[in-house]
Amino acid sequence: MSAIDALAGELAKLPGIGRKTALRLTYHLLKQRPDQSRRLAEALLTLAERVRPCAVCFNLTEEERCSVCRDPRRDRALLCAVEEASDIGAIERTGEYRGLYHVLGGRLSPLDGVMPEDLTIERLVARAREPEVREVIVATNPSLEGEATALYVQRQLAAQVAGVSVTRIARGIPVGGDLEYADGVTIAQALLARREM
Repeated sequence: MSAIDALAGELAKLPGIGRKTALRLTYHLLKQRPDQSRRLAEALLTLAERVRPCAVCFNLTEEERCSVCRDPRRDRALLCAVEEASDIGAIERTGEYRGLYHVLGGRLSPLDGVMPEDLTIERLVARAREPEVREVIVATNPSLEGEATALYVQRQLAAQVAGVSVTRIARGIPVGGDLEYADGVTIAQALLARREM
């Protein structure tokens, strides 16, 4: 296998990158100066060597504990369970949430071989037992697998942890969206999550 095919094959394994895009990226990299390609390769090696899951919440970090877990200003009574570490950034950008996180490491998907033991659900249950935790917010994606994961997490917490409220993030019509183009489930969820004006 040629070096071009080898790199294109590796790039094609990335999400959202097909074979054509992988080849286009490979040829783009070949047009760059060799030092630019070396910097990219070094950045990838550094990433693989330094970044690891946080020992507490499984967020990605270069430290033993991530910056959120180390921050004494965070509300330790709130714990937000997300599917992936990348979901934390989306929530943090809102500036509305000041609690802690727990990264599940994916979502339940028996067809893809992802079972409860493949996720960090048991560790979430253990964290929810900590005396300061009062609420666990389940912020999985509104997909079939995300909903199944949310339901499983809720049941595990209800069965194993007393005195902790389990909530689910609301779903509804996005800002700037039209009712005419929204699906029935989204409209139904938006009606159920309505609030006083």
